[in-house]
Amino acid sequence: MKKIIALLICLMLVTTVFVGCGISGSKAESDTITFVWYPNESGNDLKAARAEFAKVIEDATGKKVEHKLTTDYAVAIETLVNGNAHISWLGAQGYVEANKKNKSVEPIFVPSGGSGTLKDAVYYSWLATKKGNESKFKSNGEYSLDKLEGKKFSFVSTSSTSGFKVPSAGIVSHFSKKDEWKDLKAEDLLQGGEGSVFKEVLFGGSHQGSAVNLLTGKADVAAFCDVCVNNYTEFVEGKENRPGALYKVLDDAKEPFNNLGGEEFRLISVTPVLNAPFVMNTDVLSEEDQKAIIDAFTSKEVKNNEKIFVPEGSDFTGLFEKDGDIQFLEVEDSWFDPIRELSK
Repeated sequence: MKKIIALLICLMLVTTVFVGCGISGSKAESDTITFVWYPNESGNDLKAARAEFAKVIEDATGKKVEHKLTTDYAVAIETLVNGNAHISWLGAQGYVEANKKNKSVEPIFVPSGGSGTLKDAVYYSWLATKKGNESKFKSNGEYSLDKLEGKKFSFVSTSSTSGFKVPSAGIVSHFSKKDEWKDLKAEDLLQGGEGSVFKEVLFGGSHQGSAVNLLTGKADVAAFCDVCVNNYTEFVEGKENRPGALYKVLDDAKEPFNNLGGEEFRLISVTPVLNAPFVMNTDVLSEEDQKAIIDAFTSKEVKNNEKIFVPEGSDFTGLFEKDGDIQFLEVEDSWFDPIRELSK
């Protein structure tokens, strides 16, 4: 009996060691790299685009890429933070949140601006309203944030940079100058109703979802970004990415805009935002794979890959348009400090 008990104890100890190793978060060798995607990029229309990114990673590392698709920003962030994914493409705010929870989450690279540098590495946060409602948001002939009060408003997600963090900071900055709203904080914008700036607050779950909230009449104004709806819309008039610009949903737009072809919306506020970073969890991605991935994506081959940076007129539905000398550039954590400042 003593021998049996001793054997059982030994087996328990061995099991404990192996279980501990399994959850230690070390860079365990695996033949698979997991890429978790935000809801914005999880749609079926971007399947080929995701596959092209996977191909670059597979060719660089010799490992298979597994895609994790999500319908929630928080799920994507937590999946990366907890080491259940190696790589993701997060907005700047999502990265800041992930890095705060786990310092092993680090930026890899960002798309540059058309100059090929970080100087113009920005996209745009839009506040838009349906065509025909523009006059409701004007004061003395100019668009005014004052007119947002009492309206139904749609954000993307609290973890979205251009769909919540940036627009909420702008709204708070504007309204807090008034005595009535002097103590206003971003969290006060999460709900509508009596005592709130907005009559009602909705969350689209993705930039596309927020735009759909607007175009289906659920919201009077919606926050979403230019690049996230670029594949579904076209510029009509005005100056692109400027207040007053008019955009239209393409007649053959894919889901979730497939029943909204021809619907038009006008921008009432535009704010530049730091480009979104591709990020990694260095606890689970080996240094060898990190280097291989960085070298691959910052190469001339990827810069000239028309399925990564899609040229005008192409039928391929991708994530980035070919704009001048655009390319991927390595970036340091400190580059995102302006986003961190918005939370102070």
